Amino acid sequence: MRHPVFSLVALPSFWLLLASLQGCSLPTRQTAVPQALTQQAEIRGLPGIRYVVRSEAMPELMAEGMDSVRKEKAYRLEQGLVVNPLPPASFLALSGGGDDGAFGAGLLSGWTKAGTRPEFKLVTGISTGALLAPFAFLGPSQDGALEEVYAHSTPEDILEPRAPWAAVTDDAMADNSPLGRLLAKHITTDILKAIAKEYAKGRLLLMATTNLDARQAVIWNMTKIAASGHPDALKLFHQIMLASAAIPGAFPPAMIDVIADGKPYQEMHVDGGAMAQVFVYPPALKLADVDKEQGFVRQRKLYVIRNARLDSDWAEVKRQTITIAGRAISSLIQTQGAGDLFRIYAITQRDGVDYNLAYIPADFKVIHARDFDPLYMGPLFRRGYDMAAKGYPWQKKPPGL
Repeated sequence: MRHPVFSLVALPSFWLLLASLQGCSLPTRQTAVPQALTQQAEIRGLPGIRYVVRSEAMPELMAEGMDSVRKEKAYRLEQGLVVNPLPPASFLALSGGGDDGAFGAGLLSGWTKAGTRPEFKLVTGISTGALLAPFAFLGPSQDGALEEVYAHSTPEDILEPRAPWAAVTDDAMADNSPLGRLLAKHITTDILKAIAKEYAKGRLLLMATTNLDARQAVIWNMTKIAASGHPDALKLFHQIMLASAAIPGAFPPAMIDVIADGKPYQEMHVDGGAMAQVFVYPPALKLADVDKEQGFVRQRKLYVIRNARLDSDWAEVKRQTITIAGRAISSLIQTQGAGDLFRIYAITQRDGVDYNLAYIPADFKVIHARDFDPLYMGPLFRRGYDMAAKGYPWQKKPPGL
């Protein structure tokens, strides 16, 4: 994922900057959840809509998965369809990647053109993948919105740069209010109703954010939020999407109000990519063991769309603090993303899930002059579209295996 913060920041004299900012106040927040109450915190009126990722078993998420199977069986019986055995289940995992999400958007649309795109039992998204996820979840009817957002948006549709001294006086180098308005245009009450309808059929849409206070990954059940009927469901849906794509330092964090032990607190949530670039389900959930315990047999396929290149991109790095830091962080993110692909591959092999991987090909050479540039995103969308329309060559293993 590229970090716009590094292209938005000028490098003024640090001491002159500090001198000019005497008396400036930083943004305030409500009290963070105390460490002892972190696991108890919930959204008021919306219990059980999220899962804190832990290394041990996660019974709440496991119960949600089992309930989704029961809903699916009930729906299929209602429609007069076979339930024993259930048809193969397809999972889709959408990674982070900033404006490289245009690749995933194009791939999904081209997949529709090819006529082989499945209906996904589970869709997960992080960062730009979270922005893609609702459209991917609802299927080909949303391909037009995908193209509009990822092939025709401009930087002005995504962010408003702040003054250089925002690095000291504010919580981010840019305001993502334009992105919020873009989401509000496409993620509407009707969209939430459509997502809720699919939840009743046993399908799941999950997104991940990072609780920065607790330094924990949080998985949000977006289908459950959509089906809740809560008056603030749409607002929270937008807030989580913005949080998952809130690149730390570049975009403001999402301040989410919660209650714990009967008292109000506030959590700071940022880009899910701070913890992982892509996810399917936590390793603690061992599907193969669950299937064995339940006497359940089902084929599963996983499709991972990595909205990034996996080859190293060369660039002459200027001898400046911001440029060096930006290049180093981008390298760390690329390495983390590759590690996630190997981790997920290991999990799929353990659980008998068919692994399929897509990523931006090394021969895509369009110049990326600025973040969210339609002159870059448009061709990248078209490249993903063309590859999928012809029958995408899914990789069965992460590169290097």
